[in-house]
Amino acid sequence: QVQLVESGGGLVQPGGSLRLSCAASGSIFSINVMGWYRQAPGKERELVATMTSGSSTNYADSVKGRFTISRGNAKNTVSLQMNSLKPEDTAVYYCYANIVPLVGGPFGSWGQGTQITVSS
Repeated sequence: QVQLVESGGGLVQPGGSLRLSCAASGSIFSINVMGWYRQAPGKERELVATMTSGSSTNYADSVKGRFTISRGNAKNTVSLQMNSLKPEDTAVYYCYANIVPLVGGPFGSWGQGTQITVSS
């Protein structure tokens, strides 16, 4: 079994900053990709940022230059530094990991989600 635990959500004023963190635990051999997605009310879940085990990154155009993704040395943690937050960044943010387990083939796993609200 694999578990993704997120932390760091909350309420912030426009222009402010927040940092999200996510840690994966369980029967993990390696993690190919970790990242963040978000879902605003009435909208589909969308990619925010991802990072491969080789440190290649992918960002949504809407967050480029404002958000920075990073992975821990152990490669089973991922963080998202969010600066210059805007009201349109308000959403539930989900951690995602593409996991290679100790036994079996790779699969995707999601965290429980953490709410970020950007409002004055």
